Amino acid sequence: MSNKKNHGALKYMAIVAGAFATTFYISGEIAYHFVLSRRGLNGPIATAVQDKERKSIQENEYRANLERILHEGTDWFESFPKEKLETENRNGDILHADLIKPEKESNIYVLCIHGYTSAPKFMGIYAKKFRELGYNVVLPSLRGHADSEEEFISMGWKDRLDVVDWINYIVKEHPDCEIVLHGVSMGAATTMMTLGEELPSNVKAAIEDCGYTNAWDVIKHKMSKMKIPDFPFLYSADGINRMRENFSLKEASCTEQLKKCITPLLFIHGEADDFVPYSMLDIVYDAADKCEKEKLSVPDAPHARSVCAHPDLYWNTIINFLKKYI
Repeated sequence: MSNKKNHGALKYMAIVAGAFATTFYISGEIAYHFVLSRRGLNGPIATAVQDKERKSIQENEYRANLERILHEGTDWFESFPKEKLETENRNGDILHADLIKPEKESNIYVLCIHGYTSAPKFMGIYAKKFRELGYNVVLPSLRGHADSEEEFISMGWKDRLDVVDWINYIVKEHPDCEIVLHGVSMGAATTMMTLGEELPSNVKAAIEDCGYTNAWDVIKHKMSKMKIPDFPFLYSADGINRMRENFSLKEASCTEQLKKCITPLLFIHGEADDFVPYSMLDIVYDAADKCEKEKLSVPDAPHARSVCAHPDLYWNTIINFLKKYI
């Protein structure tokens, strides 16, 4: 009788464990595709969330004006002549970028790196200004976005090596070039992660605008705002990411990479940022303890809108910073 009871208990435990594992896996798949896949970003749930955010912005006159300024840059980008660039990364995959040349020939290049759910065209406001300053502007498509051939988003971690490959491509074509990195949001995280790699001396300076500490922290923050518990969703999504992409979301860390950074770096963050918390600014700034660095806090600026909120402050700070190294 005792053996039958034990057998029944074990069977029950196995069923419960199986049900838990199945639920854990399914929740991970849902979260993973919602947050870290191109298909998820273009799916009905993400579209509904984005539509709600757009409506909220349009109902706020200040925010709506910032969006208008940003989209003037997008319109400029779409109408301005561009060249399409392609190169192979170290794994043999094709990388894609847009190139905008200045009016006069120049050996100075800036890589303008877009953010999460964004694209090179939304970096138009930056590309236009850098072109006016005499820079060749290279705008890569990050993984899972725009012209990229990748389906999944790496939150900057695999992109960092792609950016290194873009740097090497530019240096090979133009050995005497000087290069600046400029990234916004996930592009800023990509920039900081790139700076932890061994880079050629052609890379003179970098600017990160509203980047995060690591992928885990920023996704957890985003999920908490949406009232989604991190367990099981974030934990299981991280497990799936480990299996598919061979890295953990905590490993995708700007703070760890910045400990190795020796490139002069300007940190920028909007004080009204509620997507990548403003509190992350000091954390990433303090992590960069081996490089020359400056910090700019932009009053009243929401996420990735510092350039729109205070354009003179934004660009004067960047120009004065870069004068030291270019």
